[in-house]
Amino acid sequence: MDIRRTILLMIFSFSLLMLWNNWQVHQGNPSLLGGQPQSTESTAKPSPDSASTATPAGVPTAPVTPSASTDTTSANVPGVAPTAVSQAQLVNFKTDVLSLSFDLQGAQLVRADLLSFPSREEKNQPFVLLNNRGGQTYVVQSGLTGAPAGSLYPTHLAQYTLITTDRELNGDKLVIKFVSESSGVKLTKTFTLQKSSYEILVDHQIENLTAQPISPSVYLQITRDGKDAASENSTPSFMSGPVSFTGPAIYSEQDKFQKVSFTDIEKRKATYVKEADNGWFAMVQHYFVTAWVPPQGKTRSYEMTELQKNLFAVRSIEPVGAIAPNSQLNIPAKLWVGPQDQDGLEKVAPGLDLVVDYGLLTIIAKPLFALMTWLYTILGNWGWTIVVLTILIKAAFYPLSAASYRSMAKMKLVAPRLQALKEKFGDDRQKLNTAMMEMYRTEKINPLGGCLPILVQIPVFISLYYVLGSSVELRGAPWIWWIKDLAVQDPYFILPVVMMGTMFIQMKLNPTPPDPMQAKVMMFMPLVFGAMMFFFPSGLVLYWCVNNILSIAQQWYVMRQIAATAAIPHR
Repeated sequence: MDIRRTILLMIFSFSLLMLWNNWQVHQGNPSLLGGQPQSTESTAKPSPDSASTATPAGVPTAPVTPSASTDTTSANVPGVAPTAVSQAQLVNFKTDVLSLSFDLQGAQLVRADLLSFPSREEKNQPFVLLNNRGGQTYVVQSGLTGAPAGSLYPTHLAQYTLITTDRELNGDKLVIKFVSESSGVKLTKTFTLQKSSYEILVDHQIENLTAQPISPSVYLQITRDGKDAASENSTPSFMSGPVSFTGPAIYSEQDKFQKVSFTDIEKRKATYVKEADNGWFAMVQHYFVTAWVPPQGKTRSYEMTELQKNLFAVRSIEPVGAIAPNSQLNIPAKLWVGPQDQDGLEKVAPGLDLVVDYGLLTIIAKPLFALMTWLYTILGNWGWTIVVLTILIKAAFYPLSAASYRSMAKMKLVAPRLQALKEKFGDDRQKLNTAMMEMYRTEKINPLGGCLPILVQIPVFISLYYVLGSSVELRGAPWIWWIKDLAVQDPYFILPVVMMGTMFIQMKLNPTPPDPMQAKVMMFMPLVFGAMMFFFPSGLVLYWCVNNILSIAQQWYVMRQIAATAAIPHR
């Protein structure tokens, strides 16, 4: 077996796999390497013949899947409020990390500025996560449904009154209250913002002012257009890999983490858990997430629907039971509007940190991320954290790498003899292979010795690729001098050029393939990988550069040892 051909085939196969995976993600299909497989044990998909209902604003609701818990409520959930909002309808609030705007129509959260994260386009402006202007729709809504015929409970289209005076955080929390009354039912929405937190406590207080018992349902909803959050992805979408998913996700104990594409919702092919008494639902994009966490232990139904062309909603609907006349009931919930901060998300709800999706290699990626964050607490710089992390990974794999380099060094020493065998036996492949295997046995060379150690390290590399590409901590994080943001490409392409140079050096240290065509292909590999790295985040390219430099040093040292042992001068 020709070890050089095996390595070449492995490199090409891995490259094609990565490119095909990224193309699939670009086309809106699930990642081949990332994401948990969607459960096939969910409730039946919505029927194309399901009826839709007009909302009070004239916006149709999405088709409804018949269900014992939703057939009398879901059809009454309105679509989306008109996107044109007058300034008089908006009320603004601010904490140390959030600037929020609510629309008095529906007490909808229609804008969220993340003050600790600068915009990609305007560095002096905060990043806008939620927004309903400039052709974008991404809002958070809630309300009541399940009213008897001829009645209408307060929904996210009803008019609300603000009964809060404070507009900015003064102390540890800011409490915001909105009130609306319709058909003898009063709904008070209370949003509690906390200092240095993206978690919002939301309480729905339902008061029955009528003389009859009522049995409403509370719905929580996130509405978003189907546009990709491309501005947050520093790499072209066809190379962005696992970090490029934009769309809804649901987590439940029975079906775990499920991502659903907008395309599947549009085609009514979406498969997800339809009913649960636990978990959460969210809208996910690169680095950021908006998530509702309904009360745990209370059965609710889930729906993902296309409200109108290129406008989608994911919602939960929870029946609250009977409320007696002149009585009230409080329904608490949690809302997260902010970055994919794994520590913070994990504290809000079990499994919420899974929105940072490392896919099938989570078992490796999670410890790598934990190690990264620990190193950062010591070093205080994410660039140097990547450097030190690379050194530690390289040290952990030193025995495997050394075995690979020893095999390559021995192959390089016997390369002239291999060439002589090829010239001797010509096109007689059987005799050539027999002679080669005999020489391998005599020289104690394992033809797979250079390949197997590399194969073992590939899952670690892919995991690190996911970690560096998905960690919001690297967004806007500088390293040194010209690298001001490790999450975007190198502005002067210095690191990709360095990476190409180190790859050329590695090629020179490796045995030269006896096949001239194979040798030419191998020499083109640095150009191919280097061209790809021109578009990758500089943090990932930094890892490659440090890894290559360490590999060159280790390979040179091992080859010196082999050359000295063989009493052959090393060049």
